[in-house]
Amino acid sequence: MKTIGLIGGMSWESTAVYYRRLNEQVRKLCGGLHSAEIVMRSVDFESIVAMQTSDDWDGAAGVLQKIARELEAAGADCVLICTNTMHKLADAVQAAIRIPLLNIIDICAHEMKAAGVRRPLLLATRYTMEHDFYRKRMSGRHGLETIVPEADDRAAVHDIIFSELCCGITRESSRQRYTDVIGRGRSAGADSVILGCTEIGLLIQPEKIDLPAFDSTLLHADAAVDFALGDGPLGRADAA
Repeated sequence: MKTIGLIGGMSWESTAVYYRRLNEQVRKLCGGLHSAEIVMRSVDFESIVAMQTSDDWDGAAGVLQKIARELEAAGADCVLICTNTMHKLADAVQAAIRIPLLNIIDICAHEMKAAGVRRPLLLATRYTMEHDFYRKRMSGRHGLETIVPEADDRAAVHDIIFSELCCGITRESSRQRYTDVIGRGRSAGADSVILGCTEIGLLIQPEKIDLPAFDSTLLHADAAVDFALGDGPLGRADAA
């Protein structure tokens, strides 16, 4: 079994989902008392948010690069950045390490293409919705036309993430707000929905949405398990 390296804490609410999902999937696939081999570094999210709001992406890249190198030195065979927003820096982090970084954008795109959708609505932080890194990669590498909500809806989606979901708060009114945003996206031509912030699955589940929906957190974790177990029953050529 290969070791999965996690850069977590952004926020820890969703990192906890990663940890549970990784271990649940390994137990499901391997049986018995098997669990995932994981090395994790969880950051103080407040310091990362300060860099985001001050537009200090170079500083944030330096932090994540350092952590990724530490995970590699600790024995990780791959690295996951456990947040969509910080995939703005994914190429810079990959350049700092020799092991693969499993990119959440590519993983989501692969699943959407397999499902036959082509015009997903992206729900995420405003950085992910408004900066071009996510949509550009979806389009340039995968031929998907990602659309985003209108400005007022983008603000509401972002604020709910940071003021509620990252604090472990889920409200029915916020769930309805997201449902309304999805309805407007559908009217604008969306044929699917990306839960493109790792906390959104805490509020709404794909099966409760009337469009094909893709939970980036679960897809990312499942891809890591596939990687870890890829060479045999336990990810080792000599596994029994």
